[in-house]
Amino acid sequence: MHNNPDKENKSALKVNEGIPQPSAINPNLKKHINTIKKKQYSIDEYVEGIIKNNRTILSKAITLLESKLPEHHQLSQEIISRIIPYTNNSIRIGITGVPGVGKSSFIEVFGKHLISSGHKLAVLAIDPSSELSKGSILGDKTRMEELSSSENAFIRPSPSAGTLGGVARRTRETVYLCEAAGYDVIFIETVGVGQSETAVHSMVDFFLLLALAGAGDELQGIKRGIMEMADGIVITKADGTNIDRSKRAKIEIENALHLFPLSESGWRPKVLLCSALQNTGIAEIWNMISEYIEYTKKTNYFYQNRNFQSKQWMHQTIKDLLNDKFYNDKIIKSHIKKMEKEVIEGKISSFDAAQKLINLYFKS
Repeated sequence: MHNNPDKENKSALKVNEGIPQPSAINPNLKKHINTIKKKQYSIDEYVEGIIKNNRTILSKAITLLESKLPEHHQLSQEIISRIIPYTNNSIRIGITGVPGVGKSSFIEVFGKHLISSGHKLAVLAIDPSSELSKGSILGDKTRMEELSSSENAFIRPSPSAGTLGGVARRTRETVYLCEAAGYDVIFIETVGVGQSETAVHSMVDFFLLLALAGAGDELQGIKRGIMEMADGIVITKADGTNIDRSKRAKIEIENALHLFPLSESGWRPKVLLCSALQNTGIAEIWNMISEYIEYTKKTNYFYQNRNFQSKQWMHQTIKDLLNDKFYNDKIIKSHIKKMEKEVIEGKISSFDAAQKLINLYFKS
């Protein structure tokens, strides 16, 4: 069967010629973006930019901290060393709470209150769960629209992956950078669950627990260990039909707190009510924190706690660095799989295998 070319060309469909494509609005835009990306700052430029609160340079310095590249690690540590004289001038507040407690709404309203009182606020997050779930702080940032648009607020999402130890270490160093940039109040929020509360508690002056009334047993969602760490407890969403439940929850939590021994600070935690929706109880929360800071400075606990935290950070950093160096060692990498196989097959105990690997590491 032969095709008829004339028949093929006779079709009901007709394709008109398209209009000429317009040229790029700015043909140099791509080149400009690449130039921005390639911009490298010297240590002096980083230090000067951070101290002058250049937010672009501050963000880039934090990105260096989060990088796994050895050259970035070295550069970030040099920056940290240079800005140390400009640190330790903020109030560090840890914030945690059960899911649904309204952390992002609370942080926005509380943050706006602080900024209106003349403070500069940095909001950081610890999210060890983000390696799997990608966390929620990016969503929170979009919900904190008014706060994030303020010139006196700096909101930094946590790294998108990493172990709790790694994220906590970078958060501690980020605190220093924010303090050097002039932020005098720093919120460290727990986004993940588990041990992140303990990690946050080890790097703040005041630990604030947000609780929610009206969810059945008011103490059900609060672990005893977290309540013992809290310097203050705030029951959120105390508005509308929830006010009576919130008041009952306040009494219940206060009674529970009296069963706990006093913390090392000698401070008895207070329980307050607030509503981010109606902007009530917010000033009282800051008054409570200010009272705590004044009290602990008077008793010298504030400074003792800071010194203890610094010492603990040093020891934890030693452990982290040794851990990184051990597992990145070429000889260890070449032997560890074999040792794992022998342990699984029962040819050697876990303890003997670990000792052999340690011996190999120090011989190398």
